[in-house]
Amino acid sequence: MQLQQTLIKSYSFEGKGLHTGKVAKMVINPAPADTGIRFRRTDISEGAYVDALAENVSNTARSTTISQGEASVSTIEHIMSALTGMGVDNAIIDIDNVEVPILDGSAKPYIDAIWADGFQEQDAPRRYVEISETIEIRNDEKGSVVRIEPAEEFSYDIMIDFNSRVLGVQNARWDSSVVYPEEIGTCRTFVFFHEIEFLFNNNLVKGGDVDNAIVIVEHPVTEEQVNRMSELFNVPALKVREDGYLSNLVLRFPNECARHKLLDLIGDLRLAGGFLKARITAEKAGHGINTQAAKAVRKQTKTI
Repeated sequence: MQLQQTLIKSYSFEGKGLHTGKVAKMVINPAPADTGIRFRRTDISEGAYVDALAENVSNTARSTTISQGEASVSTIEHIMSALTGMGVDNAIIDIDNVEVPILDGSAKPYIDAIWADGFQEQDAPRRYVEISETIEIRNDEKGSVVRIEPAEEFSYDIMIDFNSRVLGVQNARWDSSVVYPEEIGTCRTFVFFHEIEFLFNNNLVKGGDVDNAIVIVEHPVTEEQVNRMSELFNVPALKVREDGYLSNLVLRFPNECARHKLLDLIGDLRLAGGFLKARITAEKAGHGINTQAAKAVRKQTKTI
């Protein structure tokens, strides 16, 4: 029997939010058995909790936001994924602003801090989320699908396709044979070069920079455009590599972008309320369809 787990101690992180640019301090704390994952907005009040459950999803525009009462927390997917991938059942996450820090754009900072210390087992069996019938959520306009099938063991498979000459079609998988902290959690978010100016002009990704995102140069760009990017992010001498990525980084895996989308999927589906015991397959998935799938799981499991 698998027992529930929580953290050995509290861990603190501080940084700017990807979309708001606001600096937040976040502390991930141990929690009693059967707590699940709960966020607390300490800048509002000691009782301003938001339970990390699908019915509390309030926005999925480029990240996942949950809200409960007057409290909201955005861009929760990376920390939710990290806790899931490391096998943490229970945690209370204190945060003093609206958005979770983006840090390096992956779950690696959480893993580096927490993984080596191990976890404390709790005197309660793990609550697995099991479904009785297949769930399939589709978005035909985007060509997206998330399919969740009953299974004895968990597995996640994802395919991404942005019609990109740089990325091509990529696949990634997580199951019990894959070490999440080493092979999934370290993979960073990404953005296309041609999207960045639009995002900045529309008051988005205020906290984005080339240290917390992989920048993909899909279309031919001028030296002037690259120089402007260098100035924008205060990174001198940026270049475009032959493989279509900016010169400031080295990919952690050839399919790092697919692995990051898998990271997001794991985090979003944790909003189903626990560890899914199911076979999950996703194509061209994003936060909207991921959280719709989590809501469908919640609805089905309340009736079985």
